[in-house]
Amino acid sequence: MIGFEELYNIAQELAVPRKLSEYTDVAMVGAALLTDKGNVYKGVCIDAPCGMGFCAEHSAIAAMITAGENRIVKVIAVGSDGRIMAPCGRCREFMAQIHDDNRNAEVMLARDNILLLKDILPYDWRK
Repeated sequence: MIGFEELYNIAQELAVPRKLSEYTDVAMVGAALLTDKGNVYKGVCIDAPCGMGFCAEHSAIAAMITAGENRIVKVIAVGSDGRIMAPCGRCREFMAQIHDDNRNAEVMLARDNILLLKDILPYDWRK
C-alpha cells in the first residue's frame, strides 16, 4: 500500500502556483488521497473571488467521486513551500460526510503527526 511519503511527493509536485486569470490563482496547495481500493486521486486548490474557489482536498475528492469511489484511507495536503497543511474544517466535514468510514481515514498534519479524521473532527453533529 502506498505510504504517506509517496503521497507527500505527489501532492508537492502539484503545488506549483499559477494564475488562471486576473482574479483566479491555482495550485498554491496540492492534495493526494489514497482510497480503500488502492487508487490515488489528486487535486489543487482554486482561489477565486466571491467564495467561488475550493481547497485542494475538495478537488481530489471530486476526482475520486467522479471515478466512482468515496472511501478515503489516507490524505495529505502540501503547500507550494513544501509545508504539510491540515485540512480546513470544511474539508474535514466533507470527507466525513461522503462515507461514514472516512472518519477513520489517516490525515497527515505534519511529518511526525498523523491522526484519524475523527480525532480532528471530534464533535459529530450527526450524533
